[in-house]
Amino acid sequence: MSRFRPDTATNMKKFPAGGRAEGVLLVALSALAFSFLPIFIKYAYADGVGVGTMLALRFTLAALTLCGIMRLRKQPWPDRRRLPTLISLGALAYVGQSFCFFAALKYASAGLVSLLLYLYPALVLIFGALFFGEKIRPTQIAAVVAALFGTALIIGGGQEGRPVGIMLGIGAAVTYAVYLLVGSRVLRNEDALGSVTIICLAAAAVFDVAALWQGWAMPTTGAGWLAIFGIVFIATVLAMVAFFAGLARLSPADAATVATLEPVLTVALATVLFHEPLGWAKCVGGLVIIAAVLILARHGH
Repeated sequence: MSRFRPDTATNMKKFPAGGRAEGVLLVALSALAFSFLPIFIKYAYADGVGVGTMLALRFTLAALTLCGIMRLRKQPWPDRRRLPTLISLGALAYVGQSFCFFAALKYASAGLVSLLLYLYPALVLIFGALFFGEKIRPTQIAAVVAALFGTALIIGGGQEGRPVGIMLGIGAAVTYAVYLLVGSRVLRNEDALGSVTIICLAAAAVFDVAALWQGWAMPTTGAGWLAIFGIVFIATVLAMVAFFAGLARLSPADAATVATLEPVLTVALATVLFHEPLGWAKCVGGLVIIAAVLILARHGH
């Protein structure tokens, strides 16, 4: 991925206090939309949809939808100077994160891979300070630590994995942290809708080529297509646009911490839809993450 160096005006821009609460709500909405993704994926798998096909359909249909929305709104495309960065975010960062995450699952337990992925709020905090000169507030440190602890409680035990799986899991977290840091700087000068459209177009191009190479495994029933549409419209279009709109109003570290609401909401959905057991650890973990988000919303200025 090409390095992105923000200009002086971007460095001096401050996040408005009035937009902070709105940013938290937007990222929380994004977390809710993303929390449906494992549910929809489970139904799609049950219909025989392949991983490559699912990713290709997800980003291709999302990109077409976003292009249509931009045309209806007569929305201008992002500045040409920032197109290489946005394309890199889609074709390299998003695709790289997806590859690392799915590959890690071959060599490590799902719990361990998920826990490693959720290192990204801490990595965003560290990388932001090291490479972009962002100040670290005590409130942010407390919120990130609390969110990581809460996530560990929710994910639970069974944390086994080979070294290659651990490295791939960490790679997914690092890639996603870079994605958030670079994306936040682009969004200080660009609209969220246009940025997400370019990112989805770039990701779609890569996943379409991969699906053509691997072979397509399309949905065979109406239920399977409904799952795909849920992935596209709820867990991609709504989720990504809401997240990027929130990211434009928050620091990357704060947005990443609020986004840890996602596993809380996924567990809640799984409990309601699939009657999965809800133990004390998951309840405590969820409360800890919610407390971290509330701390950032009220005292994170």
